[in-house]
Amino acid sequence: MTRRSRRGSTSRETMLAKRSKPPAINPAPPGPVGGQYKPLTDHQVKQIYDTSLRMLAELGMGDSPPALTEQALRCGATINNMGRLCFSKSMVEDIIDGACKSFVFHGRDPKHSFEVGGDRVYFGTGGAAVQTLDLDSRIYRPSTLEDLYDFTRLADTLPNISWFTRCCVATDVPDIFELDINTAYCLMRGTQKPVGTSFTLGTHVDPIVDMFDWIAGGEGKFAEKPFCKAHISPIISPMRYGEDAFDVALASIKHGMPLNCIIAAMSGATSPATIDGMLAASFAETLAALVMVNIFSPGYPMIFSNWPFVIDLRTGAFCGGGGEISLLNAGAAQLANYIGVPSGVASSMSDAKAVDAQMGMEKALSSLACGLSGANMVYESSGMMASLLGASFEAFLVDDEMLSHVYRMIRGIEVSEETLAFDAMKNVITGEGHFIGETQTMEAMERDYFYPKHGDRIEPTSWADQGAKDIWQTANDRVRVVLENHQPEYLNPELDRKIRDNFRILL
Repeated sequence: MTRRSRRGSTSRETMLAKRSKPPAINPAPPGPVGGQYKPLTDHQVKQIYDTSLRMLAELGMGDSPPALTEQALRCGATINNMGRLCFSKSMVEDIIDGACKSFVFHGRDPKHSFEVGGDRVYFGTGGAAVQTLDLDSRIYRPSTLEDLYDFTRLADTLPNISWFTRCCVATDVPDIFELDINTAYCLMRGTQKPVGTSFTLGTHVDPIVDMFDWIAGGEGKFAEKPFCKAHISPIISPMRYGEDAFDVALASIKHGMPLNCIIAAMSGATSPATIDGMLAASFAETLAALVMVNIFSPGYPMIFSNWPFVIDLRTGAFCGGGGEISLLNAGAAQLANYIGVPSGVASSMSDAKAVDAQMGMEKALSSLACGLSGANMVYESSGMMASLLGASFEAFLVDDEMLSHVYRMIRGIEVSEETLAFDAMKNVITGEGHFIGETQTMEAMERDYFYPKHGDRIEPTSWADQGAKDIWQTANDRVRVVLENHQPEYLNPELDRKIRDNFRILL
């Protein structure tokens, strides 16, 4: 008995030493294959698809800019008796057939580049929060340019954020051109991941692409490997085009900048309140965006971003979290996958104001539903709070860890003769009676299990001895360390000086 105890102690020490080492591989990497969750049957998908095509053919689109109308008519569109621009089923299906099915979204550092399309799932950011949850006061205040830069460089360190789209609006920059140029500058200075931004007007695209060209190494270099996508909302629901977004789209196409065409209809307000009716309407509107882009540049890289949003019909308030918005965005992904185009949906837009249980519940529901549905790009997935009105540094950190759990679930279960472990079971059952010391156990520990850094798994007494911190406090401490130490130098002094000589940079 004594000898066995010593062997057990030695084995335990060896095991603990192995466990203290970081995993040799990432058990939950970005880009797993999605599509396991299908809230719609094949028949229901076809019903919604047919209704959407009928809407485009019979109801059509209003407020079409003259240049769009002229080009669409040349490509086979018609004007109905209500003066609305209509697209026949055959016209839309021809455009779907010729549309871009995948493209590489480039990072300035190639290690961050990834392919958009197919069945791979990636999570990233979005949003236009006008408030930031202050690290010190824990109260929301107006977002600033400094906040945007800090969010950018924080996201630069988080492995599950595959791209960074500006998550907040710098409310301290009132001029719209200076806002657009300074937003783009913050993205360039803070990360080398792929990025996304918006342009208030089409005339703002050219000078910002000039800056991108300088960063990429010369005139026309950005277009060779574009590392920024333009976020536009080309449709004003219900079923009208927006002229400013159309102008931005044409200007972006000129420079080869991928387009993220976002349709964000509101249930019961700008779209039907019924789940299937809303999906049909918002799918039709996103198809109208696809038509708009492809009649000017067939096969152009566009993310088909159908983001059906929910409002609380009792109050009219936007609901970023909950079962319905999770279901709707998963359904939107399924519809986009049905036509085979690069898809984007939205998740994790918690209504919670604090980094609390409500936040965790709402974000986990929607991110898991959207990830399992097979959306290629899941937006808003990190940091967004207060029904998209606010952004939180701590939430960025917590959400990144949540996404590891989500990626692990999307990855699923691999089954093989080796991992079914019959021989290991035989050895243990006829031997020492436990699996802890088995080689296969250590291999599985490295390969199959994700171990959180911020989620708490210690027993209560130790937790109390260590200050009884909740995850908000833990994340707050960690964010401060990251922002203190991660000071990237992605723009060399000469390049930074050139940018500042040409534009009024306020950071």
